[in-house]
Amino acid sequence: MEQRFMKVKGGPTKEEILAITLYKLDLRDGDTFLDVGCGTGAVSIAAAKVAGKIFAIDRRKEAIEASKFNFHLAGVSHKIELIHGETPQALEKVEEIDSVFIGGSENLEETLTVLESKVRRRIIVNAARLETAITAIKKMRELGNFKEVVHVQVSKGYDLQGGMAFKPENPVFIIVGGKEGD
Repeated sequence: MEQRFMKVKGGPTKEEILAITLYKLDLRDGDTFLDVGCGTGAVSIAAAKVAGKIFAIDRRKEAIEASKFNFHLAGVSHKIELIHGETPQALEKVEEIDSVFIGGSENLEETLTVLESKVRRRIIVNAARLETAITAIKKMRELGNFKEVVHVQVSKGYDLQGGMAFKPENPVFIIVGGKEGD
């Protein structure tokens, strides 16, 4: 029987969005990476190609189980420490990190505040909802680490009556923050 990538509600991050997110994260060989709201673990798995150590946090038990399975399937479990809990409290287990991806919106302002003292380079927030994007931008501006926001809309082609049509996927806001000079 073929093993398959285990999914949870809300994920995994679409591959086109993941590609842009990874580019914006600017991960470097051996980096310490944090994935907040890790869901299926897709972002952590992709980051494991470069990062030396990864912390993956989610408040949902089913997400932790799916990530654990998917990390094992991808052969990256040895690089990843899974943390089940709410942010920002779960961040107590994490020391300094180079880059962070936030895919969840729970306690976003408090999480960004705590991360300000822990992140050396990049903070990326992906938001499907406009309200979440506005919250992230306002908080990053307040903290002085806002760089840019990118709105991404992906459409995928499919056959329709002998021709090609495109079906749009949910748009995503990619909010980029970071330290001076990164």
